[in-house]
Amino acid sequence: MLSILRNLVQEVNSARDLQEALDIIVSRVQKAMGTEVCSVYLLDPATNRYILMATEGLYRKAVGQVSLAYSEGLVGLVGAREEPINLEDAPSHPRYRYFPETGEERFRSFLGVPIIHHRRVLGVLVVQQRESSRCFDEGEEAFLVTVSAQLAGVIAHSEATGAISGLSLTGEEARDISFNGVPGAPGVAIGTGVVVYPAADLDVVPEKPTDDIDLELGLFAEAVTAVREDIERVANRLASQLRPEEQALFDVYLRMLGDDAMPGEVANKIREGYWAQGALKQVVQQYIRHFEMMDDHYLQERAVDIRDLGRRLLSHLQEGEQKDQVYPERTVLVSEELTPAMLGEVPKGQLIGLVSVKGSSNSHVAILARAMGVPTVMGLVDIPVNQLDGRDLVVDGFEGQIFASPSDELRAYYQEICDEEDELIKGLEVLRDKPCETTDGHRVSLLVNTGLMTDVVRSLNHGAEGIGLYRTEVPFMIKDRFPSEQEQREYYREQLEAFAPSPVTMRTLDIGGDKALTYFPIEEENPFLGWRGIRVTLDHPEIFLVQVRAMLKASEGLNNLQIMLPMISNISEVEESLHLIYRVYHEVREEGYEIHMPKVGVMVEIPAAVYQIRELADRVDFLSVGSNDLTQYLLAVDRNNPRVAQLYHSYHPAVLQALVRIAHDAHSVGKPVGICGELAGDPGGALLLMAMGYDSLSMNAASLPKVKSVIRSVSREWASQLLEDVLLLDSPHVIKSCVDLALRNAGFGRYLRPGRTTPVALVQQAAS
Repeated sequence: MLSILRNLVQEVNSARDLQEALDIIVSRVQKAMGTEVCSVYLLDPATNRYILMATEGLYRKAVGQVSLAYSEGLVGLVGAREEPINLEDAPSHPRYRYFPETGEERFRSFLGVPIIHHRRVLGVLVVQQRESSRCFDEGEEAFLVTVSAQLAGVIAHSEATGAISGLSLTGEEARDISFNGVPGAPGVAIGTGVVVYPAADLDVVPEKPTDDIDLELGLFAEAVTAVREDIERVANRLASQLRPEEQALFDVYLRMLGDDAMPGEVANKIREGYWAQGALKQVVQQYIRHFEMMDDHYLQERAVDIRDLGRRLLSHLQEGEQKDQVYPERTVLVSEELTPAMLGEVPKGQLIGLVSVKGSSNSHVAILARAMGVPTVMGLVDIPVNQLDGRDLVVDGFEGQIFASPSDELRAYYQEICDEEDELIKGLEVLRDKPCETTDGHRVSLLVNTGLMTDVVRSLNHGAEGIGLYRTEVPFMIKDRFPSEQEQREYYREQLEAFAPSPVTMRTLDIGGDKALTYFPIEEENPFLGWRGIRVTLDHPEIFLVQVRAMLKASEGLNNLQIMLPMISNISEVEESLHLIYRVYHEVREEGYEIHMPKVGVMVEIPAAVYQIRELADRVDFLSVGSNDLTQYLLAVDRNNPRVAQLYHSYHPAVLQALVRIAHDAHSVGKPVGICGELAGDPGGALLLMAMGYDSLSMNAASLPKVKSVIRSVSREWASQLLEDVLLLDSPHVIKSCVDLALRNAGFGRYLRPGRTTPVALVQQAAS
């Protein structure tokens, strides 16, 4: 059964569209289970009805014609109960519903299992048998449940692909097609999708039509010729080193590139109207599917050869493209996984939105997007990326949604939100030089998190009082080697000069986890609980010492440097780090540099540190909470995993209780404590942190004006009462709703989410 399941998943993964995937499912399951009928009913989101989408055994003419209400019949019962139903005599069941057009009156035994993906029922997979004496046994039921679970994600992705191509399950034109992810950076963007994908990766090649078939045929012919020449060149070079049977492998490659082999099929696809890269993708994936299905192990392995040839051909096609990537005036960048380099390719002023399949609201691209003020949605795991190129898109960074092919009504709704946001930002400019002080005189420092020089102007324009977190790993990540002391010194000096005399807190190198250096790879099964942060740099003091030396020399004449140690889990790490810092300080002074000893602090981002605040504070000058990682570790939720993103919540009672304890314990020994996680940039979160007693809040520059406006408009007494109220609650969602309600009642609803009608309500109004 395992091999059957593996082959089935491979076939379905290679299907061109939803219908082909469903046809494969019913055919293979019927054969594997030796049953007379296998059918798939999918729940159409537009009508909330189950539609017969594929069958093997019922009348084919019923496909697309038979539909059931959400809770109608045995199919509806399976979906409503979200569990299998196994019956020997289905017609005797009170919920049985008979459709003459299917011909199912002959079948009595019934087994139906729900198809569920991310808690959403997508449909029902059904098998039926004529004899009432047959009861599907536990093994068969388990097999069908396993098939359903394995295929749910594939069906969800295929369903999304079908929707985005412009058709609903019923064949009607689709508009306002929505996909849900997680908010990456707040705001709304309305623009044109531009899909960027890694070079020579067939899986992410978009399927596009072509108007110039001759041009595409010519490009493909050139690619085939180039690859043949590459293979012949390698074969000739290795001829003297290989035995005849090994040399024959190159002949296999060359035969595959013959006109009557794979290239001929690709050319036929191009003649059907596909661009060369999309045609190549379809043919190669079809070949791979066939080879992987074969029983012969040798032939199965040939799938690897086909994939390699496909990549080689694609690489030449991409090199031969006649034009560079064109970015529209209002570009929404879309990718399987966005990287900072991709963002940098878009011409200045044209990037208005970001959409990423991988990542979450706390991944580093999302943090970068917030610093840049670019609305972003992350974690769209089922979105058909290659279908979004050139499409009109709406990016809702407040709710974590995107809409493809928006209607005029939806576009107008979101345009109004954009206009309100612009007005709000302009209205907050007057606060730039005013202190962040409550109405009853409590002062809080507002700082920025940064790692880029481009953030400096925006930060200063928004009234930042310094840098609460400078991510020093950024200079390391843009190099193909460790930066020298002089290179680091230049980076650090720019930041220190820009903000002088205000403090600049530089975190020592924090790699590992989700931050990797290509030239210093760290391969671990669980990187977030592994070798990262201070653990790496203490194991490599040569890296730590050079970095601290560069920081100290960069601070000469400014003396606004503060050093912060990441991922501290015990006192010995602090003592060892301080020993190295003091050593470098004295060495730099001996070299003739006139510098002051900087303040040194630690980041509180591991639960163990929460219970050692007093001991840590005795050894350092300040403490700073990294609430992103602290939340991740307290809740055991990978903050970059979109599958569990809904469990990551900064307002979780355990997180708030930990933050209260940290502030109390730090102040009890007379040490200042700040926070530099994303919670500080949320207006509601900032109020709670201020009430807890945090001395400084560090955030992305775009959030600073809103936070300052809210804090300046309330008393600390009001915020303290709000904190007291929410600490009695036990649900993060209820706590967030309570804080939002308090802000709305205080007149700050516009900071939470502009607009008056939800998109869902608007779409429903348009449909009615």
